[in-house]
Amino acid sequence: MANNTDFYQILGVSKNASDQELKSAYRKQALKWHPDKHAGEAKKEAEEKFKEINRAYEVLRDPQKKQMYDQLGHNAFTRNGSGGPGGFGAGSPFSGGFQQGPFQYSYSSSGNVNFEDLFGGSDPFDIFEQFFGGAYGGQRQRKPVYQVTIDFMDAIKGTEKSFVIQGKQRKIKIPAGVDDNMRIRFNDFDLIVQVKPHDRFKRQGQNIVLDQKITFSQAALGDTIEIPTIDGIFKLKVRPGTQPGTLIRLQGKGVPHPQLNRRGDQYIRFIIEIPKNLSRRQKELLREF
Repeated sequence: MANNTDFYQILGVSKNASDQELKSAYRKQALKWHPDKHAGEAKKEAEEKFKEINRAYEVLRDPQKKQMYDQLGHNAFTRNGSGGPGGFGAGSPFSGGFQQGPFQYSYSSSGNVNFEDLFGGSDPFDIFEQFFGGAYGGQRQRKPVYQVTIDFMDAIKGTEKSFVIQGKQRKIKIPAGVDDNMRIRFNDFDLIVQVKPHDRFKRQGQNIVLDQKITFSQAALGDTIEIPTIDGIFKLKVRPGTQPGTLIRLQGKGVPHPQLNRRGDQYIRFIIEIPKNLSRRQKELLREF
């Protein structure tokens, strides 16, 4: 299965497929191509197809990613292309200042955006286990499964919880960066983590998106504002002439990866507040402007 195969073809659905149809198609393909069902040379092929199935579902199940894929196709997910080595092709939403993407421009302190982080970067086998609870066909011995609900920031920073498991009091360390519905495997039991949503931060894989309101004058004239990050307050410069929907990337301000020594990014999306009740003088000044 080639890397540029259409995601809809991979799952065998139409572009108008519902969420339930996508999920059903994903499960069907994932069960068919799970590597544990294959052996020898066929297993290598199954592993590649299994990864593509999960990649397709990872994109199509998310409305924002799906919209970008429908607009730009695989160009939205290519690291190289006509942009040259290490860069992004002309079709990338990060080339040319977001001229083709859902946002108008982006600036950051350094480097290119890591699309594996931006679009989730989830390991396909982890995704499969989140849906089916382990290897295909019950080949692993079944263990007790427990569930815990933790706060958003505890999931980001990591925490330690006490549980009564099989009649014994135990302290369990939950690593930094766990996500909602993630399954943590221990020797004698599994733990499924439920994460409470945050009132402002929205998580997308290892990245965080924050909608930040600014006034019309701040957008037009520029300003320096304070915004929250998972590490505390950050002073951000608003450029003069900022447009609605402008996206700012703060590199390395996102979620720690639970298994790798790296972090995602934080994205600030500006929402410009238009004044509703203007005085006569303010209206005159705007007309004069």
